[in-house]
Amino acid sequence: MAKFLIVEARFYAHLNDMLIAGARGALEAAGHHAEVTTVPGALELPGAIALAAESGRYDGFVAIGVVIRGETYHFEIVAGESARGIMALTMDGIAVGNGILTVENEAQALARADPRQGNKGAGAAEAAMALLTLQEKFA
Repeated sequence: MAKFLIVEARFYAHLNDMLIAGARGALEAAGHHAEVTTVPGALELPGAIALAAESGRYDGFVAIGVVIRGETYHFEIVAGESARGIMALTMDGIAVGNGILTVENEAQALARADPRQGNKGAGAAEAAMALLTLQEKFA
């Protein structure tokens, strides 16, 4: 049994709740333990995962968040930099599943977050578990 930390950017609580339910469900169905911690926004996700990884208390991570396009360039910065940070962590050998939704509107986010529809939280957890399996294989 591995120990996973789900790190959520708690900006859209109702959407995150669905993503977390999907991630937790996938992890627990595979026999793993899951904890949840919260950061203010998507830009803080990579830093929080890096800090938790340094602690050595977790085997893998799932990043959860929702970034909805607004009227300014801020969307591109948050979407791109959070994804870049997650990718940098995986390139450093940390098993991270990216469940940060980057969408045009709330309807798109809902369709992807809902465990009965897109279930992207579960998909991110499955990615984290797959990376952990590879990490163990190549250790």
